[in-house]
Amino acid sequence: MTLRSFTAVLLVIIQLAAGGLLTTGAAHAGTHAGWQLNNDLSRLSFVSIKATDIGEVHSFKRLEGTLSDEGEVKVSIDLASVETLIPIRNERMQELLFETGVFPSAAITAKVDARALSQLAVGNAQVLAVEASLNLKGASLPVTLQMIAARVSNQRLMVSSLQPVLVSARSVGLSEGVEKLREIAGLPNISQAVPVSVVLTFDK
Repeated sequence: MTLRSFTAVLLVIIQLAAGGLLTTGAAHAGTHAGWQLNNDLSRLSFVSIKATDIGEVHSFKRLEGTLSDEGEVKVSIDLASVETLIPIRNERMQELLFETGVFPSAAITAKVDARALSQLAVGNAQVLAVEASLNLKGASLPVTLQMIAARVSNQRLMVSSLQPVLVSARSVGLSEGVEKLREIAGLPNISQAVPVSVVLTFDK
């Protein structure tokens, strides 16, 4: 599939689902406030793999963020909003994995080329690599995100990950929590490698 065809399909999906991804661009915004994250049209998901080959998709329900006119991206993740579709598992992740009583939130920060994306015409998309930092439980992990950015309108910019980012639980202080979850669930293993995907939207 060509990039043009992929872009067309992407925009159809967005229109049908009122979809949204992560905006990473925007000197096009003329206001001082820049761009605000639209939580309803945003999603950060991760996959847990247990007992060798059982995979389950989880997400966070509450995200906040901004994109400045200078291209500074800041996204805050409410760790207590983790959603696994099983209430007791939500509670265990909050208490044993993320320790939300001590670390209520995580953050993603990045710097993007606002001028380049401001030149993106409505209906067009652009593939880009974004250098970002994931801050979780006092640890900071540099990550490179392969993204596709699309301008839906003059009021909305979107970006979605082209491929998941593999985050090691050990690198962000989650290894001990993963082991506690394994023990309490009586599982033979839970993978320390966690695929993460981002689908976010920023509105002017």
